[in-house]
Amino acid sequence: MEQILRNSTTSDWVTGIIILCLVLLTTAKLINGQRFNELFLLPVTNKYFLVHGKNKTIFSTFNNLLLVVQILSFALFIFLLIKNFGNELNVSDGLLYLQIVFAYGLFIGMKFYIEKIIGNLFSFDAQLETYLYQKLTFRNLMGIFLLGINILFLYALPQSRISLIIIIVSIVVINLISLFYSYRTNEKFIMNHFFYFILYLCALEISPYLILYKTVV
Repeated sequence: MEQILRNSTTSDWVTGIIILCLVLLTTAKLINGQRFNELFLLPVTNKYFLVHGKNKTIFSTFNNLLLVVQILSFALFIFLLIKNFGNELNVSDGLLYLQIVFAYGLFIGMKFYIEKIIGNLFSFDAQLETYLYQKLTFRNLMGIFLLGINILFLYALPQSRISLIIIIVSIVVINLISLFYSYRTNEKFIMNHFFYFILYLCALEISPYLILYKTVV
């Protein structure tokens, strides 16, 4: 049987990041196993939000652990994108990954607090809290799935640009579906404040990503 050589960008620190994510997921499951299992049923049922969305505690220990996994997973995927589409930055791989982690964490953190400030200014904190909780939950679930994709891409699947593009399109589609679910859930409130919703959509859901794209590209 003919052997096929395969280029790999894996190293000890990448394996360490993956192990850390698995440890964090295991810890989250130990903290609340039922909630962890119900999270994976979110694509087919909204039971998770019906049961665990009543408190809407965004920064619980459970959510914080999954948030860290989300940041590490997305940062690792972005790192793989940069390595495969050409890395012209004169920095080591480890330092580049840390910079991505910091930039991604700062981006979602600033976006979150700006949204909270706007919700407070326009007096719709409760509705925005529900929306942010739902969005964080979907993003955390995407982070878990992306961790699995990263593992497959690093250790099993061929590292090609086509594979990465397919993954990117899948992430965008899933993100749009999650946003549609949140907007559908808050449809009545949105229709009553449609002008503010359009401003919010343009300012905080479209513009930041366009700016980020222009900055990176």
